[in-house]
Amino acid sequence: MHKTVNTIRQTLIVTICSFTLTAGELVQAQTETNPILKIGIVQRFGERPQDRLTLKAPSGEKLTLSFPSADGKTTQTLTSDRLVIEIAAQPLMIPILEEKIVLSNHRSFENAAASAFHWGEKGIQTEISQPKRWQVWAKRDVYDSVLLRYLMLYTLRSQGNLTVQLDRRILPQKAIASFVVGDFRYNRDRLDVSSSSGVVEVSYQKENKAEISNRAYAGTLKLQPNAHQNFTLVNNVSLETYVRGVVPHEIGYNAPYAAVQAQAILARTYVLASLHRFQVDNYELCADTQCQVYRGLENTTEVADRAIAETRGLVLTYNNRAIDALYSSTTGGITANYNDIWDGTPRPYLQSVLDLANRSESQRSADISDDTNLKAFLDRQKGFNEVGWKNLRWRKSGSLGELQISLKKFLRFSGDNVTNFKIIKQLRVSKRSPSGRVLEMEVITDTGKIFVRKDEIIDAFDPPDSTFFRLEPIYQDKILTGYAFIGGGLGHGVGMSQTGSYNLARMGWTYDRILNFYYTNAQLQKLRPEYYTSRP
Repeated sequence: MHKTVNTIRQTLIVTICSFTLTAGELVQAQTETNPILKIGIVQRFGERPQDRLTLKAPSGEKLTLSFPSADGKTTQTLTSDRLVIEIAAQPLMIPILEEKIVLSNHRSFENAAASAFHWGEKGIQTEISQPKRWQVWAKRDVYDSVLLRYLMLYTLRSQGNLTVQLDRRILPQKAIASFVVGDFRYNRDRLDVSSSSGVVEVSYQKENKAEISNRAYAGTLKLQPNAHQNFTLVNNVSLETYVRGVVPHEIGYNAPYAAVQAQAILARTYVLASLHRFQVDNYELCADTQCQVYRGLENTTEVADRAIAETRGLVLTYNNRAIDALYSSTTGGITANYNDIWDGTPRPYLQSVLDLANRSESQRSADISDDTNLKAFLDRQKGFNEVGWKNLRWRKSGSLGELQISLKKFLRFSGDNVTNFKIIKQLRVSKRSPSGRVLEMEVITDTGKIFVRKDEIIDAFDPPDSTFFRLEPIYQDKILTGYAFIGGGLGHGVGMSQTGSYNLARMGWTYDRILNFYYTNAQLQKLRPEYYTSRP
């Protein structure tokens, strides 16, 4: 049905515009404006020996499986209606030494990219990966000898880069994907899967956890090795079909129509500006909140599909490039500037704006970095687009003991094995942006000061839901026992507030007006190939 509607729409456009296109030219035009994406839907398959993937064809259909022959010289093709993929351990005659230099660890891709640029300025070639937190590695195929790696480690640490680490593992065996078709078991590290209907159902069982419900994906699937000695299941899917799997899960099922249309444009723009994120693993984007939530064909809705169709091909651009179309759940009444949350090149279109529907253009933003103004702003709850949402304002507390535990855990996962302390004596906001976001937290401990910056603060301390907060000490019998974090918003707060868009849409605002409200000087344009980032 969906393909038929799109075909009719394309035919009408061609006829109305009096274009005469050959079939080949029409296919090319559709490909350029509806490219095939590579989305990692299961990123670390085989991380545990118990991992299991089950792939099924829709009822009455067959899966087509393609994989290298045993000698690797030809391709084998088989059919089956169901396939279970498990992990087998392949012993190695000579153990593999896996060694790499980890230059830095980060909560977000944005800060990892800024760090990679910083190392590049020093002449070090890098690559970005996400084993758990985002990491910047010294490029493995450049620094491919033990001597080079140890020389780099010694040099960088002697220069004061104490969090640079050597990640070293000796692997006596190799994980290999194993599956049975008919009476024969195949052990392979690559597998392509498709079905005659263009839909494949996927279930993933991780460790001892219950198997997730079947989730259908359009397009094709590819199981392939990644940079972490396990596998990624990649969904090769067209842009417009991908957006169908994002919009209802990101904006919600009860969103007013103009908000759904705005979300469709942002989902489409975001992915096109982010195709380089997983270059190290040979795919483009993940399917969770580190990218955009993508669930294939699960719970697609008629309303979202109509919004996607009506905005087909529309993207937000700045200087004729797809923008970094960031958005978040709730801003707390004022959005954040890009550099309030992350380092790196400023995004002129991601500026702080007041999330008030009745503001004038001259009141587009405000400076609430002053403690008095900040408190007055956080005490206010009326007039904002997010009124009625629980995350507009919040108060969460943490004892000193709890804050100590979370900070120590954060330092360990950040690769900091040098900083040691026993107790936190005091927390202090040492830098704050005009949008009210905390740029730097100063932690005074028994062994000295620790500084935590920007979005890393959310990982370092459990209580806050965003970096938009003020601190209030908690005393018992005049003894400091903890801190209350009094703030607003959920998430980074950059770009469109999804809850705020609900209110604007209910007021009758159109999707283009909503987008103009949140993105400064961005242009709404029909997609052209030059608008999006070069593919990896």
